[in-house]
Amino acid sequence: MTERIEISTQQIVERVWLSIAERRLRPGVQLKEEQLASIFDVSRARVRQALVALERDGLVTIIPNRGAFVCQPSVDDAKDVFHVRRCVERRVVERLCEANTKADLTRLRNHVAKERLANEKDMTTDIIKLSGGFHLLLAEIVGSDFLFGTMRDLIARTSLITAVYRNNNRFNCGPDEHAEIVEAIAKGDAEKAIRLMEHHLEHVESELDLNEIRRPSNDLRAALAFSA
Repeated sequence: MTERIEISTQQIVERVWLSIAERRLRPGVQLKEEQLASIFDVSRARVRQALVALERDGLVTIIPNRGAFVCQPSVDDAKDVFHVRRCVERRVVERLCEANTKADLTRLRNHVAKERLANEKDMTTDIIKLSGGFHLLLAEIVGSDFLFGTMRDLIARTSLITAVYRNNNRFNCGPDEHAEIVEAIAKGDAEKAIRLMEHHLEHVESELDLNEIRRPSNDLRAALAFSA
């Protein structure tokens, strides 16, 4: 008989984080301990540990006597997050222009190629995942745990913001701008790479409707469902 391997607290955190990043788990959704324990087949104590970690990351709000909810960012939150992203991503591209390898550039170009394919096939979930993944890959290649961790949190928060305020008719964070950034990095042109990144983030932010509030889905099990 095969012994069941229990999912860890960190794995629960990662699963919830990815569901938020892919905009399948929407702001305002209540994360019920009992339901999460059933979904992940773990104790409620382990679920509580995960929720505390998610609250610490700014992705979940725990309200006494009410429970835990996916955070609902305000307009000011949205502006603050994009302001910080511009600062962090500026540093990331600066570092990459100072030092990168052929293998690094190959990874980035391969990632952009995957983005193009996802766009051509209109694979919405893959487009969302790969778009945020490009920025996370930049930070990963830099090799700074601080920048990587900060970027990871900013991407998740940005996903929350776009889940609330995205204008579906206009949103298109395609691979072309990412490709231009990669080529500027390849040439070691920090000034151009920074300018392109700032333009890219301004483009993404400009396509948010900061007056619109979207209704969250309440289907927690579906939002956390992953294919094998």
